[in-house]
Amino acid sequence: KELLARAIHKASRRREFPFVAVNCAAIPEQLLESELFGHTKGSFTGATKDYKGLFQAADKGTLLLDEIGDMPLSLQVKLLRVLEDRQVRSVGSTQSISVDVRIISATHRNLDAAKDDKTFREDLFYRLNVVSLKLPSLAERCEDIPLLASYFLKRVGQRYAKPVNAFSPEALELLVAAPWPGNVRQLYNVVEQTVAFTTTPVIPPSLVQNALQREEREFDSFDEARRRFERDYLAQLLKITEGNVTQAAKLAKRNRTEFYKLLQRHQLEPARFKPQSVSE
Repeated sequence: KELLARAIHKASRRREFPFVAVNCAAIPEQLLESELFGHTKGSFTGATKDYKGLFQAADKGTLLLDEIGDMPLSLQVKLLRVLEDRQVRSVGSTQSISVDVRIISATHRNLDAAKDDKTFREDLFYRLNVVSLKLPSLAERCEDIPLLASYFLKRVGQRYAKPVNAFSPEALELLVAAPWPGNVRQLYNVVEQTVAFTTTPVIPPSLVQNALQREEREFDSFDEARRRFERDYLAQLLKITEGNVTQAAKLAKRNRTEFYKLLQRHQLEPARFKPQSVSE
């Protein structure tokens, strides 16, 4: 979904301006409003400085609201107001700021059904549903796999500074035949694993087979999904509070000792989230 959204952005007149993506399902409800619309210093516990928010960060560009079907109803109202007024008001502020943002939204949910059962606002549904694209699963468009794999190979090869040129024909056959429950993101992960382990310019089938087996073993169990969500939640708290553990623990409604244990479990260092000092 993000790959398609980026392609739309790059083909548009907004391509010189920012592309910003946010997963609405990955950010806790109490933080999502601040992440989208920003907040002012002191507007809530842990807000130690002004934060612009993603709408302002994407001004004149494109904002992808991924998994918008998971957005709480209370925030749907505020999002609709922003779309209609083209203005955002930060949490804790009385002033609105004009923004010019193209919105692309995506979801795995059936929003028609959600609209009917009142879990997704009807007015927001019609406001967003101007041009609708149904993206089939990767398994349904296996003819795209070689092209996508080659694109990812070039991209990852450059990042790893490795002279990888192509997949062998046998390796491509394995990629095309795989079921891909994780769609494009899973394909990218497999390509990245093969690049990381290859010692030759042409990716052999053995590396693809090993990567597919690892993906199959590691594909989001309930415990893994919960662990990832917990880590993302903690990281978001530290980001908002700029590494202030006491304030972050208050936001999470946990005592400081328990919160420290959670950070240690996920190997999160509060110091990484503190503002960098600038020396002359």
